[in-house]
Amino acid sequence: MERTLSIIKPDGVARGLTGEVIKRFESNNIKIIAMKMISMNLAQAEGFYAVHKKRPFFSSLTEFMSSGPCVTMVLEGENVIAKNRELMGATDYREAKEGTIRRDFATDIEKNIVHGSDSPESASFETGYFFNSFEIVG
Repeated sequence: MERTLSIIKPDGVARGLTGEVIKRFESNNIKIIAMKMISMNLAQAEGFYAVHKKRPFFSSLTEFMSSGPCVTMVLEGENVIAKNRELMGATDYREAKEGTIRRDFATDIEKNIVHGSDSPESASFETGYFFNSFEIVG
């Protein structure tokens, strides 16, 4: 069984889409084994997205991610990293396939509702950034 991190970003929480995102995971045989609502400050968002520090979007991304509450989750299932990324759709919602979370709900390339780990290595780092072993049930 594989694990990954998923975040419902501030735009998704503010727009009341948390339940819809969770429903899509659960209806696709993805098990949620940890979940909590958090509110990152700017330093925490910068730490989480440190891999993008030299990218031109780093500042706007970290400001956005620290602008309101997020829901963080650890997901578990067969090939869950790839499955989650398929359910999310392309980062640019205009390029995302029909029926994906981003295609259905995103309004902007950054305000694209969800984040998901892109590899086992990033899943390990990202999961550990928000959850300790006592918070993960499974």
